[in-house]
Amino acid sequence: MSTEPTLTDLSASVLAHGGELRAGGTDTTARHRAGIAPGPFTDLDGASSLRGCTPLPGGGLRIGALTTLTELATDPRVRSGWPGLAVSAGSAATPQIRAAGTLGGNLLQRNRCWYYRNPHFSCLQKGGSGCPAREGDHHFGVVSGDGPCVAPHPSTLAAALLTYDAGVEVHGESPRTVAELYGDGDGLHRADHLLAPDRVLTAVLLPPPLPGERAAYHRATSRAHGEWPLVEATARLALDGATVTHAAVAAGGVARVPLRLPEVETVLIGREATPELLAAAAETVLARCRPLPQTGYKATLFRDTVLEVLERAAAPTGS
Repeated sequence: MSTEPTLTDLSASVLAHGGELRAGGTDTTARHRAGIAPGPFTDLDGASSLRGCTPLPGGGLRIGALTTLTELATDPRVRSGWPGLAVSAGSAATPQIRAAGTLGGNLLQRNRCWYYRNPHFSCLQKGGSGCPAREGDHHFGVVSGDGPCVAPHPSTLAAALLTYDAGVEVHGESPRTVAELYGDGDGLHRADHLLAPDRVLTAVLLPPPLPGERAAYHRATSRAHGEWPLVEATARLALDGATVTHAAVAAGGVARVPLRLPEVETVLIGREATPELLAAAAETVLARCRPLPQTGYKATLFRDTVLEVLERAAAPTGS
C-alpha cells in the first residue's frame, strides 16, 4: 500500500536531486519538450492536502494550490464572493489547459519569452548575462519597468488576486501576500517569482468580500481564443449609489510583475463613477509606461483595458 508523501518529503526530494516541483504540468511539460527544463520533476499531485476550498473564520476562503483553473472558475463560492478571480480563471488559456492547470502552477509558471524558451539562446532567465529580447524581437514585451529582463509576467490569476489583497501559504514558512511572492521585479532576473525551488506553495488565502462589491476582468489578445494576453486587467469596486467607496485595480502583461494600480484607485475612491472619472482614472497608467521600441502600442492598450474593466465593474447591476 502506497503512502502519501508529506510536503517535507517533497521539498527534501528537490533539495536532494535538484530539478523542479511539478503540479498540473502544463508549463513544465512545454519547457521539458523545448529542452530548457531537464528535470528531474517531483510531482505534487499525490499531496491531497493541497486540494480543495475551505471556508475561513470571518467569511474568507482558503484555496488549495492544486485546485484547477476550471474548478476555480466554476466553484459557486468563488463565483459569488470573488468573481474577479472566477472570471479570470475561466478566461485563461484553453479548456484543456484549464482542466489541468492549477492555481499554484499559474502563480509560479515561467514567462513566455521566445528567447527564454529557445534552447539555442542564452539569457538572464537561464543563467546567462544578457537579454536577447531587448535587442531583438520584443513586441510582446513589457511597457512598464526598467529591469534587465523584458518578459512580462505570465500569471493571470496573480493580477486578479492582487485586487483581493490575497495571501499565500508556503510550507514551512510564514504566510506572505501575493505581491511579496514577486517583489518589485528587480529580483526576477533568473525566475518569475521569489520562491526557492524546494518551497511548496500550499494555498491562497482570500479575505472576506465586501458587501455589494462587483468585479470585472478583460484580456486584450491578438486573436479571439487561446492566446496569451497582450494586456489584461481586473477591477474590483464597491459603490454607495454612484459613489466609489472601494477600488482595487491590477494589470498583467505589462511588466515583470503583476501590477496593482494605486494611482487608478486614488482617482476613483470617494467620487461618483461618471464616464469622465473612469476615463481620467484609466489615463493615469500612462505615467508609468516606458515603452521599448516595439511596445509603444501597449501604452494605449494598457489604458484602454483598464478603462474597459472600470466601465464594466461600475455599470449598474443588470445592465
